[in-house]
Amino acid sequence: MATLLKFYKPLLPSLISPLPVRFHNCKTLIAAARNRPRIRCLSTMGNSKGKVNIKESNGDAVDGDGTETQLQKQQLWLHNTMSKQRELFIPKVPGKVGMYVCGVTAYDLSHIGHARVYVSFDVLYRYLNYLGYEVNYVRNFTDVDDKIIARANELREDPIKLSKRFCEEFHLDMAYLHCLPPSVEPRVSDHMANIIDMIQQILDNGCAYTINGDVYFSVDKFPEYGKLSGRRLEDNRAGERVAVDTRKKNPADFALWKVIDLYHPLALRLFLIGTHYRSPINYTVAQIESASDRLFYIYQALYDSQIVLSQRDEASRKDSIPAGTASCINKFQDEFLVSMSDDLHTPVALAAMSDPLKLINDLLHTRKGKKQGLRIESLAALEKTIRSGLEILGLVPTSYEEALHELREKSLKRAKLTEDQVRQKITERDTARQNKEYERSDAIRKELAAVGIALMDSPEGTTWRPAIPLALQEEQVVAP
Repeated sequence: MATLLKFYKPLLPSLISPLPVRFHNCKTLIAAARNRPRIRCLSTMGNSKGKVNIKESNGDAVDGDGTETQLQKQQLWLHNTMSKQRELFIPKVPGKVGMYVCGVTAYDLSHIGHARVYVSFDVLYRYLNYLGYEVNYVRNFTDVDDKIIARANELREDPIKLSKRFCEEFHLDMAYLHCLPPSVEPRVSDHMANIIDMIQQILDNGCAYTINGDVYFSVDKFPEYGKLSGRRLEDNRAGERVAVDTRKKNPADFALWKVIDLYHPLALRLFLIGTHYRSPINYTVAQIESASDRLFYIYQALYDSQIVLSQRDEASRKDSIPAGTASCINKFQDEFLVSMSDDLHTPVALAAMSDPLKLINDLLHTRKGKKQGLRIESLAALEKTIRSGLEILGLVPTSYEEALHELREKSLKRAKLTEDQVRQKITERDTARQNKEYERSDAIRKELAAVGIALMDSPEGTTWRPAIPLALQEEQVVAP
């Protein structure tokens, strides 16, 4: 899997500027996604606007039509696989980027390996858009291939129909993971004439040969072969790549619909971008539980903010916020932009949300926070700032309320409980507490906590929320 970037020129609008979104047949895609068991939600980017305090940088920038624009403060640095160096992203054509990503060979369902690849490139696509580039994102489909023909023969199905079906499944999975569609999505089957002409040119140039009707590229004729991967030709010995299952890139890979039947799609996305795209990622149940728990925390804080904000007329809000809130927001924006512009360090960008989220919860739930001056204005600014970061990372749901409901439903499924059964346990615990049967009360709490259901006591009564199961919490504590 690879991506090619044509280096064009970045621009920097405000952090909360909208991203251009091009969903092909968006309504149809969303409806189809919602109608199959593993598809639950999809959202487009928001159109919120705002300003950000960012220091000025030197240099000139122009937009796509050559007009001069305000200079971007945050320069984008990316790892160059060819040079093995972190390099400044310098565009060839001001304001434009050409981005090519190898697509799937459509002969089976997607697995978590595909999810990681395309979520990583989606983050890059979103960030380039955010920086102001006009991005032409091309992602192909290999829908004619020996593997496809072999699978079609196994299933006694027409190869083109089989590949079309898996292309459609891939689209649903990408929508499920909030991956924006590419600008162009060519298919091999639509370009056979061009491919044949290109192969003929390679043969004519003496860089390929035929055996029994098959055409083979001669790597000896291409001295640069292996330079991108860093492997020498003599290191590639034939006959050593024997896959356990030809449908899998790795024997440990598993179908994507199996990491999303039990977990919210955005929890999976959060898990994937919680590791830098060039670092190894180790899937464990504990890690996906942690991502799900974090996502619930983020959405709950933002949903609670929206509830409070809806109770106050926006027109009555003042134009200023306390110095402490402004400092928190500026610190987040600086850390977020620096980390994203440093080879897309998404884990650092996610970590930067901790302080503004904590401040939101303080303003919502602590006695001191509720009494703070310009509290409503602070909540509005903080919620907007966090949401803008989530937009860039592709983590904004259709609605916080809906996402919270879905996260709760998934947690009940993992716990093998229903909402009524949890409420019955809460009633039993309330009765035990009233009868001063505290051991029984504690036992019920621990019983639910063991399967990932946390009880929350308040003056208004007891509610519940998803949590990391106790055994997995203990596993995380003892992990090196």
